[in-house]
Amino acid sequence: MNSKLQSYLNVIDESVQNFQLPKNPKQLYEPMRYILALGGKRIRPVLTLMACELFKGEHSTAKNAALAVELFHNFSLVHDDIMDQAPLRRGEPTVHKKWNENIAILSGDALLIESYKLLCSYDAKLSQKLLHIFNTTASEVCEGQQTDMDFETQKIVSIDEYVEMIRKKTAVLLGCSLKMGALVGGASDKVADDLYQFGVNLGIAFQLQDDILDVYADQSKFGKQVGGDIIANKKTYLLLLAHQNANENQKSVLEKSISESDASIKVQHIMAVYNELKIQEKATSKMNAFYEIAMNNLKHLSLPEEKKQPLKDLAEFLMGREV
Repeated sequence: MNSKLQSYLNVIDESVQNFQLPKNPKQLYEPMRYILALGGKRIRPVLTLMACELFKGEHSTAKNAALAVELFHNFSLVHDDIMDQAPLRRGEPTVHKKWNENIAILSGDALLIESYKLLCSYDAKLSQKLLHIFNTTASEVCEGQQTDMDFETQKIVSIDEYVEMIRKKTAVLLGCSLKMGALVGGASDKVADDLYQFGVNLGIAFQLQDDILDVYADQSKFGKQVGGDIIANKKTYLLLLAHQNANENQKSVLEKSISESDASIKVQHIMAVYNELKIQEKATSKMNAFYEIAMNNLKHLSLPEEKKQPLKDLAEFLMGREV
């Protein structure tokens, strides 16, 4: 990570640390402090600061919008962890495990409310614009999460349906982060929309990369269990692509593997089909296609190349995770 990206991260970390919450009720506000203190990549708020600086020359006015994005993201993580019954988040107990589900739900709700307070700190005209894109994004994130859960019991899922799901669940928040930063920085609606498209396409590429890394990453570098999506029977881009390209024998292996109780055998059998069908190469090609679309979105942005460089650097950083 270069020094410019690190400086943005430092700003966000400082903003999170200095974010003031009441002391009582302790069971409401302590879990909120806890999840925020666990850190994370902070990519979304960094995008907000970057987008603002593209137009205003400095990013301090976008701090509240960036923090709103980070609070919203953490609200969604708290609730996602409850739905997934996840025991750990960033290597530490999840909020519902450390406290209980009722406390986690309420603390997550309060994080969302704090996001709205931050966005309302701008003047009325700007706040209205920010709240419009924020509300649209929040609705789409919920739609994406519900669709992802629906996929668990849906026998047939098309690749187009899957891409639309990850667009809503993951990618639109990257687009929203950029668009809000641009609007705070004084960008025109047209330019802010162009940045939004860059963020969405980059977000889709990033999620497709995550699907690939789940199967093919070096576990010591990935930080998560390799093959976790296969073990959990998740419908990922790789699995849907395999079903689309498989012959009858390969489809039979994929179907039988769903009920396989031995995790290592399940991963071994499904990876064998993936390798026969060259799924890694095909998925990587699709990932690269969305990445190139994002780079073209950025290329056609009416700004000097040197101003766009930090966004290029961040995109390369995001997509530079090792397999």
